[in-house]
Amino acid sequence: MFDVRLVDLAEVDLPLFDEPNHPRAEQYTKEHTKRWSAIVREADAFVFVTPEYNFTPPASLVNALDYLYNEWNYKPCGFVSYGGISGGMRSVQTSKQIVTTLKMMPMVEAVVLPFVHKQVVDGEFQSNEHNQSAAQDLLAELLKWAKALKTIREE
Repeated sequence: MFDVRLVDLAEVDLPLFDEPNHPRAEQYTKEHTKRWSAIVREADAFVFVTPEYNFTPPASLVNALDYLYNEWNYKPCGFVSYGGISGGMRSVQTSKQIVTTLKMMPMVEAVVLPFVHKQVVDGEFQSNEHNQSAAQDLLAELLKWAKALKTIREE
């Protein structure tokens, strides 16, 4: 079971990386970095919801990942991606390269939403049985990895 916290990067409002020290040192000088560090540190797992722009994840996601290092280590992550024909899958492939460098474990299971605009009715996303089944598979796997990786972080 998950205790879910929604974190909107637009609300976190991180500027382009502006710390004088490498994230690995955890010598943060900016309040926004300290707040972001606390949010990431307290989580045991992540589900990133991301679009695809020019075959890549948005700069805001890459920047948010780059701000920290140790806080991400040994935590699993899953992806919900959306876009046109590819459903954001190319964005996820690039994101997986980034998160593995942060010692995260990306899940194989994912929720992929091609032509997502077709599932938006009156400004609200309308899920279907395929989305729900994919989400259940993703969350079940994420929970297994979250439990397992927590033991590594506690060492």
